[in-house]
Amino acid sequence: MATTTTVTQQLSLDLSKYPKFSRQQAGHLRHFHNLASATDGNWPHMGAQEPGQEFLDAYRYQLATMAYAAGLAHYHHMPAMRSLFQPLMRNLILKMLRREVWGYWYLTSQSGIRVDPDLKELRKPWADPVVTENIMYSGHLLLMTSLYAWLFDSDEFEKPGSIVFNWDPIFWGFGPEAFKYDNRSLQRAILNEMERSGWAGVCCEPNLVFVVCNQFPLIAMRYNDVRDGTDTIGEILPKYRAATAERKMIQTDDSLYVNAWRMRQKNVMPAHGLDFTAWANAFMNTWNSDFVRSVYDKQSLGYITNIDGKTEVQHTMVGTKFRELVNKEGAAPDSPETLKHAKEFFFSNKGMIKFPYTQPTFGYVVKWLSELGKTAELNALLDYADARLKPTWENGGLFYPRNDQQVDEDANWTHMDPFTGNAAIGYGRFNVEDGQKKMWDHPWTREDVAKRPYVDGLDLSQDVDCLRGSWDEDMQGMIVTLKSWDAAVHKISFTVKNLPNGHKWAVYRNGALSTTTSASNIDIRDAVGEEELDIVILKV
Repeated sequence: MATTTTVTQQLSLDLSKYPKFSRQQAGHLRHFHNLASATDGNWPHMGAQEPGQEFLDAYRYQLATMAYAAGLAHYHHMPAMRSLFQPLMRNLILKMLRREVWGYWYLTSQSGIRVDPDLKELRKPWADPVVTENIMYSGHLLLMTSLYAWLFDSDEFEKPGSIVFNWDPIFWGFGPEAFKYDNRSLQRAILNEMERSGWAGVCCEPNLVFVVCNQFPLIAMRYNDVRDGTDTIGEILPKYRAATAERKMIQTDDSLYVNAWRMRQKNVMPAHGLDFTAWANAFMNTWNSDFVRSVYDKQSLGYITNIDGKTEVQHTMVGTKFRELVNKEGAAPDSPETLKHAKEFFFSNKGMIKFPYTQPTFGYVVKWLSELGKTAELNALLDYADARLKPTWENGGLFYPRNDQQVDEDANWTHMDPFTGNAAIGYGRFNVEDGQKKMWDHPWTREDVAKRPYVDGLDLSQDVDCLRGSWDEDMQGMIVTLKSWDAAVHKISFTVKNLPNGHKWAVYRNGALSTTTSASNIDIRDAVGEEELDIVILKV
């Protein structure tokens, strides 16, 4: 039952029961904003190891992860701060539609012997990045736009022709082309591809179906079902479970999910390490949680070590050897000697590693640990990142700069890729236990969004960080805490909207009564500086 508060000159509500964003969380959100609002064509700190946007730290993965992190922050921490998150997520989607992000597909569509060893000649290329295959882009775009739709009850990307891919190289071709979609036609294209594969998923690169990349469209379909009153995911999941089980893509002998299913060869590429398994689990926990949790210990063995109270991520070769020592030779998994032998093997054999790029393992693991609520392990890795991986502040934003060196002279982790440094560590800090699963189980409906009081007119472009932003239904109160990121004083104005009608409201500024009003929309104008500013509106 809602509480009625007596008007007092000083606020009696204990604000400490409403968690605030940490300095790091506020910094991650501002860094997302800094990247999302950069001039088109400028990609600060987002350059990847591989020049063609083909590898795992490409723009698309960074943008998608920032959008998912912002969605987690909005849903789990600040559901009232609609205007803070909607422009941010919209800008990330618009960046996702730029040709720099998806233009790699024209070359990739021709295939190659790395993905199809039986290929005798290249395929005829096509530029449309979502019509066939390429779930490593289309799946993320579908989830980004589906997430945007239900978080803000917005049909912006559901309208016909609202998702446009403009293909217009200046010195090549017969003129500009535009490939037009919307969220639902994009979903239909993905469903057509799933059916073509026998429901095992859609190809990322030609010929290869990866477990991880197909988690994102599955989640998006669940969200679209909620908006449409349909049950597409209920029809798809049994087929997907059966198809992946038949191909032994998820339940494998060594517990790690396969890298990919080769469609033409009808066989699997076995896992080379923890990477894709950890990444997949961070999202598969939505619909397959019991299984994901049941295999954590087997999957993490060797790749995430906890020895003498020290939790670390290990290089793939170190982790693989560690698993062999434990599983085949009976070595103790908590022994320093086991890790020492695994590292000695690495130093003796690292010359055998020929692939020039390093996967964003650290970021995948952080996302996985955050979803499963492995708080001790997660905090240990975040502390490690803050101590060893050069946290950097720029224009109020926090990120971890790229470092291509994989390990130091003692085989301790040093690698930092832009996927992890720009997006995944922030994702891990915003997520809560079962964060994706809770969103899957209880996505907001149109009615939820329509009835919730919210803040309008306050966004990150105003140079103010929001540390709190929540509506307390029991107290019938809005609690907002603000602070400038640069110690300067910034004038701000916003409106608290959709307050229940027919009531009187007391507005408090830093604990002191400012005014009372009966309006259901309350305008706030103030100045925010280095000291935190608390704005509280309570029913009286």
